[in-house]
Amino acid sequence: MTAASFKDLCLDAGDALALARFWHRVLGGTFVDRGDGSARVDTGDGTTLWVDAVPEPRTGGTRVHLDLRLPAPERTPAALIAAGARLLREPDAQISWWLLADPEGNEFCAFAPRPETPEPPGGALAHVYELVVGARDPAAQARWWAEILGGTTHTADGGGAYLENAVPWEYLVFDRLPWPKAVKNRMHWDVDLAGPAPDALLDAGAKLLREPDDEISWWVLADPEGNEFCAFPPD
Repeated sequence: MTAASFKDLCLDAGDALALARFWHRVLGGTFVDRGDGSARVDTGDGTTLWVDAVPEPRTGGTRVHLDLRLPAPERTPAALIAAGARLLREPDAQISWWLLADPEGNEFCAFAPRPETPEPPGGALAHVYELVVGARDPAAQARWWAEILGGTTHTADGGGAYLENAVPWEYLVFDRLPWPKAVKNRMHWDVDLAGPAPDALLDAGAKLLREPDDEISWWVLADPEGNEFCAFPPD
């Protein structure tokens, strides 16, 4: 048995309702206004994206991002741009995908469809293909998260590494970044614990940032490279 399982994604925002509406247009599913300035998107692929308002502005690069797969027969991200995305870079001699940013500047990538790519679910404009995390030591990060979530580790070109069967999409990817994490990630993920407390994660090397208190019922932790994530006890 693994120590935890993937639960959902969370995204910090200056205007959470507006940003959640953008991602609802992209990922489809159901938009839920939580009545406190935050929102939830129950996406068309069955996963959940929580968008929470925070006072601090976005700074630095995007260390955690989504890669999207465009549906056939789309060959460009024109629909994403029409929905509010900003094009940062087109495919060229070095990359085969489009680099875009959402309305608050969070970067994400869009890949051309494969022959077997189905129609996107729930009116979505694209599928989530993989979750990508920048890492100084991708192989070590992949091994650590495989110990926590399960899945199979693989090496990738350019010194990267990735997991299969650990998240609801195809891959959890760790790309090599030469600089250490310096600011809080705008995007993070939550996990469901296998036991009543995160002891196994702490024993494996997670850092405790915050315990349950009068405001939250979960633990806030960080992995060995400082990426924040939340751990929820079993229902």
